[in-house]
Amino acid sequence: MTPLASLLTEQINPRSSAIDAVSTLDMLRVINDEDRQVAESIAPELPHIARAVDAIVDAFERGGHLFYIGAGTSGRLGVLDASECPPTFSVPPDRVQGIIAGGEAALSRATEATEDDPATGVRDLLARGFTATDVLCGIAASGRTPYVLGAIAEANRLGAVTLGISCSPDSALARESQIAITPLPGPEVIAGSTRLKAGTATKLVLNMLTTGAFIRLGYVYGNLMVNVQPKNSKLLDRAQRIISSAAGVSYEEAGELLAAAGRDVKTAIVMQRSCCSREEAQSRLISARGRIRPALEERNG
Repeated sequence: MTPLASLLTEQINPRSSAIDAVSTLDMLRVINDEDRQVAESIAPELPHIARAVDAIVDAFERGGHLFYIGAGTSGRLGVLDASECPPTFSVPPDRVQGIIAGGEAALSRATEATEDDPATGVRDLLARGFTATDVLCGIAASGRTPYVLGAIAEANRLGAVTLGISCSPDSALARESQIAITPLPGPEVIAGSTRLKAGTATKLVLNMLTTGAFIRLGYVYGNLMVNVQPKNSKLLDRAQRIISSAAGVSYEEAGELLAAAGRDVKTAIVMQRSCCSREEAQSRLISARGRIRPALEERNG
């Protein structure tokens, strides 16, 4: 295993070496200046992230799932991204799942002891019903966490697609994963505190993976969340505003369209934009695998 002291995330940052001796405002300027490097560190990884998004879409279309696995901050970030997919995209809660070393208790109270056991990573992964049709994304800023590496090895053995997100060059996680995503935001403001730049870089990548996958699957039209399910007053209001914007009608007309479409936002948009019945709109959406844009283009095919 790579010695901890040699990792990029463990190095001492010369730009923050006197951070405890400056004013509060100057301290925050140092942190802000370092944070500016995070987004730039993602850019070289975009081709790898794109490959990962396409692999996730392929798995979803075959009935598979996306699993995140990590320990500590990395695990919490995975659970956070997974938990935000159902309210954002109205997908079943098991479509994207987060697994953290130590279980749910580790979400609010740090319990890092289990991260050193690769067998526990395997056990936790299989306990969720992981199969070869799924995608596993291992998350470890250091790229060397045994808990994560054990799970990645098991997923590879099963023949599943494996992704690895780390913030250290040439890490074990990158080498063991089929698609390696390795943003390098550099040494932390506080040496070794990977909840800072490495954590932010990881969160940006996770945002891209799930948002990108659900855009490709047609859950977004333009930049509107058209898969919203109007199950309460807030979501009903959002659904009407989405229809109003996408279909070019008033808010009140959008409410009427939504009712005529059986409270389905996509159907309402296609009905109005294509001047067709609910049945035809639904048929077009089925042919277009739920994607509004090709459903609207079908009349010109």
